[in-house]
Amino acid sequence: MTDAAVNRVVRASGDGDETERDDFKTLTREEAQQFRKSHPQVSLWHVLAGQFVAGVLVALLAWLLTGRSSAGWSALYGSLAVVIPAALFARGLTGKVWSMNPGTAVAGFFLWEMVKVALTLAMLFAAPRLVSMLSWPIMLVGLVVTMKVSWFALFLAARHKKL
Repeated sequence: MTDAAVNRVVRASGDGDETERDDFKTLTREEAQQFRKSHPQVSLWHVLAGQFVAGVLVALLAWLLTGRSSAGWSALYGSLAVVIPAALFARGLTGKVWSMNPGTAVAGFFLWEMVKVALTLAMLFAAPRLVSMLSWPIMLVGLVVTMKVSWFALFLAARHKKL
């Protein structure tokens, strides 16, 4: 089917750009400011700080429940295996180079995501050498809890918006 034929089919079905343009409304400056006030963004750095605090709390809890400092260090290391790569990812994405145009933004996202995954894997492979008497299950608990805190931060932000 040629492009002209596709355009005719789209126009005939009523799903074309014309209907979308009719529904689209440009906001005034005041409306945009009001929208931003009523829909605040969640800062990446606040989420990372929340993840770090959750990791420290899990480490302290593991230490208290087991009575072994190695359990606390294992949980903390699992938490750091999430927070450090995520902080590097966030820092990389907030650079000015990656926000120049959509193509570089997508390329930057994939580049920094690969860096984040590679660093996380490197930290997990290095864990037995860096943490004495490493407990893999406890380290994985610290890792999973720290990852899931980002969802909790989004939940809190949505709840705060409703209040």
